[in-house]
Amino acid sequence: MTSSRPYLVRAFNEWVLDNDCTPYIVVDAGVQGVQVPTEHVANGQIVLNISPGAVRGLVIGNGALEFSARFGGVPMQVFIPLQAVMAIYAKENGEGMVFGSEPGSPDPEGSGTDRDSPPHSGGTEDRPSGRPTLKVVK
Repeated sequence: MTSSRPYLVRAFNEWVLDNDCTPYIVVDAGVQGVQVPTEHVANGQIVLNISPGAVRGLVIGNGALEFSARFGGVPMQVFIPLQAVMAIYAKENGEGMVFGSEPGSPDPEGSGTDRDSPPHSGGTEDRPSGRPTLKVVK
């Protein structure tokens, strides 16, 4: 079977937006093919706001997520293979989903990133201190 991750990322993105919240994704920047602003990567991860007000031309395909955005005023095309998306959540309340291993996804223990450290954002937006709280949505 194909990966469920692209379908879940699209669904959670829509759900977060429908609830007037801001969708953020946590990305493993060490996965091959990831194109993000490296100056905003911390502990091998980057947290990105993918709301319509923050990005242009968001496409969540079956293999990758891509959009254009400005980082420190500098425009950039961002490309993220979907196996690099570690989580998607609402900024306002931390509700969302953390993705586990599936065929073709990075090994969470062997990727070289510190999974116990909170994800970091390169932006200056306000964010609750510490790691976002995620819970299973049924």
